[in-house]
Amino acid sequence: MGDRATVGWVERSETHHPVPKERTLNWKEQKKRLMRDPEFRREYEALEPEYRLASSLIRLRLAKGLTQEELARRLHTKQSAIARLESGSSLPSLSTAKRVAEALDAELDVVIRPKTVA
Repeated sequence: MGDRATVGWVERSETHHPVPKERTLNWKEQKKRLMRDPEFRREYEALEPEYRLASSLIRLRLAKGLTQEELARRLHTKQSAIARLESGSSLPSLSTAKRVAEALDAELDVVIRPKTVA
């Protein structure tokens, strides 16, 4: 699906029927539209740290040339545990984050700072 988000209902069938262009939005356009909703914005911003952590984990793992399975072996865990960390659906404990950083030969930087006022 890439950076495209479907707007509207698309029925699944055995044959592929492309969604008409007027029914698709670029993800950036869709996000911009959704961010106008204060409730969506609040929820999106609340999840941002988890997704930032997941994104940095994925980038570092890929830069090291490791698969999820290989990283899991280094951590003596299962590939599915790495997949959950990378999906952002599972927030690791500090001790797990330290172990992941060590397995990736990386530094863990945890920062708590005052909120910025816009």
